[in-house]
Amino acid sequence: MNFIFISPHFPHTYWNFVSRLKRNGVNVLAIADAPYDELRPELKECLTEYYRVGNMESYEEMFKAVAFFSFKYGKIDWIESNNEYWLEQDARLRSDFNITSGVKSQDIKAFKSKFLMKEYYKMGQIPCPRCRIVEDKSQIPLFIDEVGYPIILKPDNGVGASHTYKISDKRDLESALKSLPDAKYVMEEFIDGDIVSYDVITDKSGNPLFESETKWPPSIADIVNNELELAYYTVPSVEPELKKMGRAAIKAFGVKSRFVHLEFFKLKKAKKGLGKKGGIVALEVNMRPAGGYTPDMMNYSHSTDVYQIWADMVAFNESRVAESGDDHYAVYASRRDKYEYLHSHEEIMERYGSRMVMNERLPELWHGAMGNYMYTAHAESEEDVKEFIAFITERRK
Repeated sequence: MNFIFISPHFPHTYWNFVSRLKRNGVNVLAIADAPYDELRPELKECLTEYYRVGNMESYEEMFKAVAFFSFKYGKIDWIESNNEYWLEQDARLRSDFNITSGVKSQDIKAFKSKFLMKEYYKMGQIPCPRCRIVEDKSQIPLFIDEVGYPIILKPDNGVGASHTYKISDKRDLESALKSLPDAKYVMEEFIDGDIVSYDVITDKSGNPLFESETKWPPSIADIVNNELELAYYTVPSVEPELKKMGRAAIKAFGVKSRFVHLEFFKLKKAKKGLGKKGGIVALEVNMRPAGGYTPDMMNYSHSTDVYQIWADMVAFNESRVAESGDDHYAVYASRRDKYEYLHSHEEIMERYGSRMVMNERLPELWHGAMGNYMYTAHAESEEDVKEFIAFITERRK
């Protein structure tokens, strides 16, 4: 099997995907723009060949790289980056080289559009907030008249919470109308709910091989826009209602042979037309693993290896990783360089060192959404989770 992995060096933990593919006997070829000498030794050891392009944004260069590998190694069976930024390019390459193992160009646009993806959620009979495309700014006040304040404005095709606005009153509306970028936006009724994700690896028939739940902060947009600390955590097991809705969603979206990240609201109170308190409401789908180091958090939470489960799916269409039954919470909390914190790094390690599984400075590309420095640890309860977050993020008065 010939597998082309796009940009396997970022995030740096993605070398684990490549490592597990090689362990399964897959011939792994890589394309990226980083100099070969800058790749991690662990990654180099797993690659059959590396093709460096000058600019990954250049489809012509990417096409030539795939054509070279196809000529040299024969039929390409998979192309994948597992990275939101490259999903459309991945799909285009699959279409142009007739690679049937993933999403093609004609399908990827619906999965990237925050408006169109709601239609798939509806097909799965999953409650959805009212949502409209902003074809003209004059439509925004009319939408507010329909659903009331607050509403959310966000790019129809965007990653994370960049350029997302919460419109709570006329002042917010006036400000947004002046500053809204010239891009395709959607407007959506605000949902008062906790954000939870259903993360799943599916086989080629769409059956779950691995499932996990992560609890996220109420507003990633606030974290980005107000430069707050990010904190979130994975939980030991997926609650039944989320599992039910998650499985309905992957069936509606036709998710096959993929590691995907589906986001939902869990209602804090009953909302007419959407459900009772605790009900699950659609947010959005991401046709790739959860961002940052969340796959690693799943490993720590479930004492498993999601990289191996994914590679087993690719090579064997099944998981050959035994379930451990040793499940915990895994909690992430970040800090920002601009703030002074009450507890030093040394104090953190003295208190949590025995439970700490990761702590490091984050890549610059992630600073806006995820902070500058992160700590991740095991926890035995939600009380432990909250205590850890508070200790890490408490600032000096």
